[in-house]
Amino acid sequence: MYDPVDEVLYGGELAKKYLEDAQEAYRREDWRGSVASAQFATENVAKAIIAIYRTPSWSHDPSDKLYEITSELPHDIRSIVRELAKIAHTLAPEHARTTYGDPIKRLTPWQLYNKEDSERAINLARRAVEIMEEVLKRMGIRKTQDKQ
Repeated sequence: MYDPVDEVLYGGELAKKYLEDAQEAYRREDWRGSVASAQFATENVAKAIIAIYRTPSWSHDPSDKLYEITSELPHDIRSIVRELAKIAHTLAPEHARTTYGDPIKRLTPWQLYNKEDSERAINLARRAVEIMEEVLKRMGIRKTQDKQ
């Protein structure tokens, strides 16, 4: 049976692990890997918030679903969820770029990214995780002892 809280917490754990992975890749100077993991972190944050109200889709850009649920959220967190939607939309194209590169320009994913791209993506992913933690806190969603 579908348990929205379990889905929310699972998405949150994925997001945090992908953020850690992005930071590890940055330390290795793997700019493509850090951007890819930052995008996944942000995507999973968005899907965790969406899961509060509905089953998330498989889309790599869940920003439209975030905008849809905004009206169902408490008023005091709507603006940060809109901010999260913008972050998710900004990083969504990186899923394809980190996977396929730019075939028209014949650039592989490893040729597309530099340190600044990596820092920007990681900072956006960090902000996304902060937003998720604030939303879950304000909505009273947290791990219970048996879910740890």
